[in-house]
Amino acid sequence: MDISWWGFAALAAAAALVGFSKTAVSGANTVSLAVFAAVLPARESTGVLLPILIVGDVVAVLTYRRHAHWPTLWRLFPAVAAGVVAGTVFLLWADDAAVRTSIGAILLLMAGVTIWRRRGGADSAKEKTTAEGPEGAERAAGAEKAEATGVVAGEGGSGGSSAGRVKARSYGVLGGFTTMVANAGGPVMSLYLLSAGFRKLGFLGTSAWFFLIVNTSKLPFSVGLGLVDGPSLLLDAALVLFVFPGALIGKACVDRIDQRLFERLVIGATVLGGLQLLLR
Repeated sequence: MDISWWGFAALAAAAALVGFSKTAVSGANTVSLAVFAAVLPARESTGVLLPILIVGDVVAVLTYRRHAHWPTLWRLFPAVAAGVVAGTVFLLWADDAAVRTSIGAILLLMAGVTIWRRRGGADSAKEKTTAEGPEGAERAAGAEKAEATGVVAGEGGSGGSSAGRVKARSYGVLGGFTTMVANAGGPVMSLYLLSAGFRKLGFLGTSAWFFLIVNTSKLPFSVGLGLVDGPSLLLDAALVLFVFPGALIGKACVDRIDQRLFERLVIGATVLGGLQLLLR
């Protein structure tokens, strides 16, 4: 692959962000996705990025493996598998322009849904605090304590209901499709895990195992489609070194991050990346 020095520098920074996102803010690597698709042909970028994501997943699992919620994972996997198959069929006929447009559209969709969720969640929290008074504040303090310990809140009740199963299947299929086509399953799964009531450590541990298993299972499909080959692996060998410092920075910052500001920056960068791909 013929890449300029500035292109390699951009890819290296994006690889470091993969490591950071895996140990600090899951889903932030949508920015990495946009960078890879801007520097490389969109279709090839998905194959180059996949092994880097897997290395980041391994680091995340080693860091947060004890905090995973396996009932949630088993509930998601069948629907995700269906989504991966659908994404593979799409990639069989999609050319580079179609893949680039799909990535851009997926990024903008996920950014829009994330903004909607954040605003809805903020309004809901405000209403609950106002309506419930001291009791609402006490529950909020309990939620903060749960977040510090990585406890999953509210997951058990919704999982067995009909609505909970439909939600899991819907998110699972969309997550499988987006992760196969564009390695963009992070925002989808982030929305699902947050809506299920996961706190920080439980969120990171469940997400880490989910993406390690899903991304590893995607490898045979990507190889068969020609997305992962010798030249792409050579580039990966050079870029993967940047994942580790990013992961270390994320681990050191996870308890100090101003989450609200960082999420706004990620959403803004995701929107810009999506527009750049659609207008390219």
